[in-house]
Amino acid sequence: MNHITADELRTMVNHEGLILQGCGGDPMEWINGINDLLKKEGILQNDDTFKKIYIFDYDNCTNILFDFENVDLDVGKLAMWRLRTHETFGGTWLSDYLPNKLGIDMNQLPDQKEKPDCALIGQDGNIFVLMGIASQTLKKNGLREQAKEMQERITISGSYDEALGIIAEYVNITSIQDEQESNKDIKMEMK
Repeated sequence: MNHITADELRTMVNHEGLILQGCGGDPMEWINGINDLLKKEGILQNDDTFKKIYIFDYDNCTNILFDFENVDLDVGKLAMWRLRTHETFGGTWLSDYLPNKLGIDMNQLPDQKEKPDCALIGQDGNIFVLMGIASQTLKKNGLREQAKEMQERITISGSYDEALGIIAEYVNITSIQDEQESNKDIKMEMK
């Protein structure tokens, strides 16, 4: 379960999922309840559950997105269930919510953010230290989901070199010295 902003949700045009609107109270109760309910209805297949779940606030409501990625489900049954329970859960597809609630043009790809600069050269070379610094850089630049994805990939990587390569996919690796010189230039301009 991840908490995201509406701005982060706006970038999810290549995803599909079920959004339940107005989910007050404990999010875990909602998540467990919906997974159990959809199993009993025969919608979630082979004892599967939703793995990528996002909570976001919009229009004074707490909403939950159940991402369809890597979930074994009967979409036809889910569509019927969504229509039948719309008044209770406010269920809608992500692909309907984005254009109708957030005004997203579904035919236009979201702007791809450039990789942020991250001063790793000159830091402690421990891969977990480097991963933490890169993760903080991504989060500061509004790339929380990419930070999580990067950490997961590094954790299961097979070598130090592979882990460094993964970090380089997400951030531009720079040196501490470059960052210090950049900060000096900014201070000089301010004087």
